[in-house]
Amino acid sequence: MKNLISISDLSPKDFQALIKNAIEIKNRKSMYARSLFEKSLIMIFQAPSLRTRVSFEVAMTQLHGDAINYYAENSPWGLGKESMEDVAKTLSQYCDVIAARIYSHSEIKKLAKNASIPVINMMTNEGHPCQILGDFLTIKEKLGKIKGLKIAYLGDAENNVTYSLMRACALTGNTLTIACPKQKEYYPKDKVMKEIKKLAKKHKNKPATITTNPLLAAKNADVIYTDSWMSYRIPQEEKDRRLKDLKPFQVNRKVFSKTKKSAIFMHCLPAMRGHEVTTEIIDGKRSVVFPQAQNRLHIQKAILLRLLGK
Repeated sequence: MKNLISISDLSPKDFQALIKNAIEIKNRKSMYARSLFEKSLIMIFQAPSLRTRVSFEVAMTQLHGDAINYYAENSPWGLGKESMEDVAKTLSQYCDVIAARIYSHSEIKKLAKNASIPVINMMTNEGHPCQILGDFLTIKEKLGKIKGLKIAYLGDAENNVTYSLMRACALTGNTLTIACPKQKEYYPKDKVMKEIKKLAKKHKNKPATITTNPLLAAKNADVIYTDSWMSYRIPQEEKDRRLKDLKPFQVNRKVFSKTKKSAIFMHCLPAMRGHEVTTEIIDGKRSVVFPQAQNRLHIQKAILLRLLGK
């Protein structure tokens, strides 16, 4: 495991090991306190960030390393004055690990290809692996396992979180049903669907299935997952139309009544109550959104330590 660019790059063994290591690190914090002493992480941000930036920065602080926040709009790369290849080679002279939260997946792949130090995908338009690994840590804690579950995702399915969730389920053998509008803008890209089918076949699992019926997707589910209907890439002038299109896929009491009694609600945040989820669900007893957010810290410690051989 040289880098973490996509869930698809992991083996089932890698995936399970990261979850196991994160639990160990979470439960024995003091044991790992100086694990990254004098190590430096540089984080490149093009997209806005709350949980990603703070959790990685706190992770490095608690491991006695240093985190540097660098914003793309202030960089020669962000201004179109330097290639990502040169950025990768330069940063490799100073730091021990690079993490990037940028829109272009092809650019982060260039970064990883040309860096001589590990590279972590903190989010691109095509994937959010740290989020999903943290989510499966939460699932393990709340449901006791990360295999053999039925997971339902409702809402806009053409986004990075959905894509990484699809990859994780194809890798681990969980059943994923996605409920989304039939319009192309809400539907997973063809190239992602092909990737998921290939990944599922490789690991002898079933790929995600897609329906326009949210109640069918939620039936007997162990996990209900949703995401914002207005992600960072969506222009504000699209808001009213998108809310109308996606309203039937809101996670509400009616949807949750179809799940198992032990089911949990997940959301990667930020959330808009009354849009993709009702207040009674996200703030209810079956919601795990804040433990889910906290677990970003622990899984990212596991990722950092794994990539740095610690």
